[in-house]
Amino acid sequence: MAKDGFTPDFTPVEINYLRDEHILEIVWDDGVSSRFSAELLRVESPSAEVQGHHPSEKKIIPGRRHVGVIDIVPVGNYAIRISFDDLHDSGLFSWHYLRELHDTQDTLWADYLRALEARGLSRDPRKPS
Repeated sequence: MAKDGFTPDFTPVEINYLRDEHILEIVWDDGVSSRFSAELLRVESPSAEVQGHHPSEKKIIPGRRHVGVIDIVPVGNYAIRISFDDLHDSGLFSWHYLRELHDTQDTLWADYLRALEARGLSRDPRKPS
């Protein structure tokens, strides 16, 4: 948790989106570097549309293997809004949330893959019929 409830514990000093790789890179003020796939960011978006209002309401978002980022906009000095090329843009990615993703992304990714498999869903987009 932030020291005073408002100031983030960690702040990015550099944010880069590698368009060809669909990777968001963040260098933090403590020297730690994060790399997030656009797909992970999309399926773990902090928006109510994805997360719901309770952990039991979290949605599993299939078909986003090739999702990309079309825009990243700073929100104050505490977050970014990411617009994805599937037109999702309602989540605010706070520094705290992004740092939490850094620490948990391997577990979140494994859970996501298991949830897709359990539901018979795929990371690949549906083919038109």
